[in-house]
Amino acid sequence: MAEKAERLRFVEWGGGVSPFAVGSKKLGMWLFIVSDSLTFSGLLVGYSYVRIANERWPMPFEFWPTIVMATVMTFCLLSSSLTMALAVRASSLGDRAGVVRYIALTMLGGILFVLLHAKEWAGLIAEGVRLWENPWGVPLFGASFFTLTGLHMLHVISGVIYLGVIALGVSRGRFTHEDVEISGLYWHFVDLVWMFIFPLVYLLSVKMP
Repeated sequence: MAEKAERLRFVEWGGGVSPFAVGSKKLGMWLFIVSDSLTFSGLLVGYSYVRIANERWPMPFEFWPTIVMATVMTFCLLSSSLTMALAVRASSLGDRAGVVRYIALTMLGGILFVLLHAKEWAGLIAEGVRLWENPWGVPLFGASFFTLTGLHMLHVISGVIYLGVIALGVSRGRFTHEDVEISGLYWHFVDLVWMFIFPLVYLLSVKMP
């Protein structure tokens, strides 16, 4: 028994199914999420440091319309997380029509988020906010805000396109449940990142009366 255990210990993995029962595609997505988490963590820490280091950091956001709009954007993403979870569940049950339907609703939530975000950006740009300057006196505000929210918005746009490809593939029978589950991992990650951006960037920058 001891000799058998010793032999099994040194058997080399020949590829195929992972010894940890994780498919290569899912493992790749997890590695991407971990690396992307480090990117967003660095940006969030950098934003926090710059904010603390500047005593005159602006508090430009009024409750209406900015905070209300950001709250609606948050609701869109949270709702899309629910529909994405329902899409994964429908996939596990073999309901292809349900998968396509729930992914379409998820994409709708993402599109609404992007449109509201673009409207917000347009309003800030109209007020004179740029990467290098803004009306409130701290140049780094514009650079940090647009970089952090812009990178996240890019992830949402990429996610909407990704989900569209998955939905089309599922409708044609080209993708498996694992593919749907992996796309769900990405979407939930994007939503989770916003849960950090929303309070740090918006709620802590509300203009005091």
